[in-house]
Amino acid sequence: MRLTGPLRVVAVLLLVGLTWVLANTIFGGDSGSSVRQFFTGASEEPTPEPRPRRYKCGLSAPCPQKHLAFRLVSGAANVIGPKICLEDKMLVSSVKNNVGRGINIALVNGVTGELLDTKSFDMWAGDVSDLLKFLRPLHEGTLVFVASFDDAATKLNEEARRLFEELGSTAVKELAFRDSWVFVGAKGIENKSPFEQRMKNSKSSNKYEGWPESLEMDGCIPLRAPLEG
Repeated sequence: MRLTGPLRVVAVLLLVGLTWVLANTIFGGDSGSSVRQFFTGASEEPTPEPRPRRYKCGLSAPCPQKHLAFRLVSGAANVIGPKICLEDKMLVSSVKNNVGRGINIALVNGVTGELLDTKSFDMWAGDVSDLLKFLRPLHEGTLVFVASFDDAATKLNEEARRLFEELGSTAVKELAFRDSWVFVGAKGIENKSPFEQRMKNSKSSNKYEGWPESLEMDGCIPLRAPLEG
């Protein structure tokens, strides 16, 4: 049976309507876009989410003016060495080949932010006197960045612990065999340092078989005003 003019128009409209409903049901959402993609084979690329901005040493926010950005990472067991980053410069790392078992230290001028020295001290088989000779002559305002690797406590004696306490440490008094430790202190600090973490070595909670998990700490340290005279 052939359709007359008006009936043919109605039939076409019904067919178009049913096609739209069917497409909307199958593809959902923006049916126009879905149908267009179906017939053309084109696909709309999803808009990539903006990556979070990276600041110095990987901080999530920038430091204020006249502050130093830092990040400390203690060693993982006796396998992965510690890291000390300052102002986006890696001061201590395995890549730089200047890490060692025990206590890893970076000394920084607290007025200028200039790196003064880096050194590691073996607190398992080394001589604590080397550490004492390193810490005793520090000048007022020197920043001291510390990251442990493997064991940082076995050879520590009372004087060594006291010297770290004078730099602002509260955890060094209880630091024990294979504890993880990160710390930032300063010669001549009046109060206890706000930048310190310690993870106790415990068989019941260790992440690794004989070691606790690695610690990571970052922040902003204010530069000191130049000393008069």
